[in-house]
Amino acid sequence: MLQNTGKLAGYTLFITGASRGIGKAIALKAAKDGANVVIAAKTTVPHPKLPGTIYTAAEEVEAAGGKALACVVDIRDEQQIEDAVQKAVNKFGGIDILVNNASAISLTGTLETPMKKVDLMLGINLRGTYLTSKLVVPHLLKSRSPHILNISPPLNLNPIWFKNHTAYTMAKYGMSMCVLGMAEEFRGQIAVNALWPRTAIQTAAMDMLGGEGIGKQCRTVDIMADAAYAILCQSKDATGHFLLDEDVLKQEGIKDFDSYAVHPGHPLLPDFFLDDAPESLVKKMEEHGATPAFKPPPSSSSAAPISGGPIEFTFDAIRAVINEDIVKSTQGVFQFDLSGEHAGVWFLDLKSGSGLAGQGQPESKADVIMSMDSSDFSKMFAGKLKPTLAFMSGKLRIKGDMTLAIKLEKLMGRMNKAKL
Repeated sequence: MLQNTGKLAGYTLFITGASRGIGKAIALKAAKDGANVVIAAKTTVPHPKLPGTIYTAAEEVEAAGGKALACVVDIRDEQQIEDAVQKAVNKFGGIDILVNNASAISLTGTLETPMKKVDLMLGINLRGTYLTSKLVVPHLLKSRSPHILNISPPLNLNPIWFKNHTAYTMAKYGMSMCVLGMAEEFRGQIAVNALWPRTAIQTAAMDMLGGEGIGKQCRTVDIMADAAYAILCQSKDATGHFLLDEDVLKQEGIKDFDSYAVHPGHPLLPDFFLDDAPESLVKKMEEHGATPAFKPPPSSSSAAPISGGPIEFTFDAIRAVINEDIVKSTQGVFQFDLSGEHAGVWFLDLKSGSGLAGQGQPESKADVIMSMDSSDFSKMFAGKLKPTLAFMSGKLRIKGDMTLAIKLEKLMGRMNKAKL
């Protein structure tokens, strides 16, 4: 791990979305130097699934050696940002560093994304980043070492990163475009850069998106905090860069990255928007003798299916494990539109009774529609293809309630234990 040098002592950081996750980790890293940290976020009471508030984060900053100011800020609200900026200036005398970390995500297609969600993502990711930067820049121009750091990806225009979640990609790339423009606009005055993780990072949000078992494929937030710290300790002339956490730390002399892993030695899941598509990464891992967590080894059993086909066999196994408890905990109707060798429409009703599963359209409207090749469907339910990888690589398209889609992964886990 990267050691603190004390270079941020006395500097004031304004961090959006700093009540948890990467934002809080960056705050705590700076606090160890004795920095002043403005926790600008919305959470004032604990969320049932996302721990942490602006007040608990402020307490942790103080305990780490820094000074904290907790501000209730919805970065879509110009007045709330103005008030927080003024409070920061009044308390600490100015602002030296802005970290635009707050972000919203919905990995849904065009027809499945309500405009309310589109507005939320554009309002937080794009408009919020632009607005916060606009209001903080006048104070950064007075600093001796001003920085803006956006937690956003390189601008990769490969269509694979658009086709399954166009609205999210547009909004997230908006943050990156702020870097592209502002770095040139304020060159020589303010360093403006972007930082993105090379691998998935374990946060409460990732746990919700990735489902059970995602953690061991991730690194901790510490790697992003260390990389951000290294960037923010540089001069204002280091600007206009789209940086990956691992590359930054390699330049700092870090060689042991296992210390950042949730499960040291375990293959890691690549993050979105990078040049290596998930499938190519799998191949690279296998070339070096690794077994990616998102592509477990195939079963050693060579027994042939005992029923009329692989899809029917899969649904026989599904019917064997569903029960009233699963129905009560799931409350959803799933439709599977399969293409390829065993094309057809199948359904799984986990909304009433003991559950129903079979071929054809469900009697009631499906809450989730999953489209994929029939061979990939069988692999996914047998545990040979992780839904996360299938979705990221475009093999699986999901329409409808993503929360229910994640619940379905738990059912797949039960089926694996039943040795599908």
